[in-house]
Amino acid sequence: MVRQERAIRTRRLILEAAASVFDEFGYEGATIGEVVSRAGVTRGAVYFHFASKRDLAQGVVEEQFSQDGVPERSCKLQEFVDTGMVVAHLMPRDPLLSAGARLSLGQDVFDDLGGGAIPGWIGRMEAMLQVAGERGELLSHVVPADTAWLIIAAWTGVQIQSQKLSGRADLELRVSALFQHLMPSIAVPGVLGSLQMGPERGAQVVAEIAAARTGEDAPDDEGGEDGGVPEEARAGISVG
Repeated sequence: MVRQERAIRTRRLILEAAASVFDEFGYEGATIGEVVSRAGVTRGAVYFHFASKRDLAQGVVEEQFSQDGVPERSCKLQEFVDTGMVVAHLMPRDPLLSAGARLSLGQDVFDDLGGGAIPGWIGRMEAMLQVAGERGELLSHVVPADTAWLIIAAWTGVQIQSQKLSGRADLELRVSALFQHLMPSIAVPGVLGSLQMGPERGAQVVAEIAAARTGEDAPDDEGGEDGGVPEEARAGISVG
């Protein structure tokens, strides 16, 4: 058991180091040697967990789906929005998310990694929309698979533009605007009026998750059940 826990920690350390390397240099510019240096492990330890640089890149992409997502909501469309806003909040702060985006969108690795994280995100959002439809939260014309594809394409475009124009400094503001433009076309009026889509939403949800993990009470925000707590407890949070 101790050996297994040590192996899990080492694997995570390698992935975090690899993420910082891929995010900084891209797939082609990244080297196993730089990952070894940043992780503070041996080359053998890297190859024990990952057979090649491609496997390491795939591991970085998949790691974002390895833990629990945002909290479940009685309103599934709020959970849908929360997922997008949490990623917007964490993207500039979490090298695993940032590197996953770069690896997923880089032309040099897109085909090799099978689309990177994009198919996973489409699947996750489609599943939430399907449940939202079953709960009567969607307008009658909405097709979950089509809407999920569109929202991920739009979110990705916003992320690219934000990165190029502001270094992602305005990403939360832009993603908030995206949801405020798109949700009226899919949500029934009674649900639409209750959705929290402000640019601060991602930070609130990240803090809520952190408070739940430490057993603290999260301060209520305007939505009551969807309160917020301090940002730094984001450590270990994933949005897969």
